[in-house]
Amino acid sequence: MLLILLAPITRAQENESAAERIIHREQEFDTYIVDFRTASIALYWKDQRGELYTNFGNLKQQLKVRGRELLFATNAGMFDPTGKPVGWYMENGKELVPLDTGTGNGNFYMMPNGVFMWRNGKPRIMTTSKIKGMEADAEFATQSGPMLLISGKMHPAFREGSENKYIRSGVGILDEHRAVFAISRGRCNFYDFASLFQDKFNCRDALYLDGAISKMYAPELDRFETAGNFGAIIGVSRSSN
Repeated sequence: MLLILLAPITRAQENESAAERIIHREQEFDTYIVDFRTASIALYWKDQRGELYTNFGNLKQQLKVRGRELLFATNAGMFDPTGKPVGWYMENGKELVPLDTGTGNGNFYMMPNGVFMWRNGKPRIMTTSKIKGMEADAEFATQSGPMLLISGKMHPAFREGSENKYIRSGVGILDEHRAVFAISRGRCNFYDFASLFQDKFNCRDALYLDGAISKMYAPELDRFETAGNFGAIIGVSRSSN
């Protein structure tokens, strides 16, 4: 008799996404895996009237009018007081904010910073220094900083045991077609947050999205955070018809 052993099918392979609450380094994190081949994922900044979506509740309502159900949402990166994304922002193949290669203060400019981008079902995270000339390779893109992981190594500025603790959100690349979004349920430092992507998900590249203002809409995890005040939003939806 020929015995064929099949590899176990993971939840992420069975579905478009996999939501999970994880304990790492004695802290809780909510995570959401997206398969870009099957999920309908997009960036949302302004609606058809040119007004900011601002929060997940507004996005959910406007998608409902279009016959779509919001499955997941999180903030897409940093923004200025007017709600304009800080750094490169591309939506549906159209560049709305140019790449920022300058220097400054704050997390965004903790070099290296980077870009989360995708096209044709393939998500990528790259350092800003490698993006120049590759703008045409993105259908959606958002620039943020700092990088959490660069080619498998943690950002050199992070220190284990740091008391610089905030709510933190970010995204990491799992493989050619999948990315994982994560948010801390409590205050944590950069080192612990980056190690979540490195140790739990074996990501080689991961990017910080934002800090204290970060939220997540993920009904599978009993997260129904519809309020907030954001610039751009990352959202996953499906047809409700």
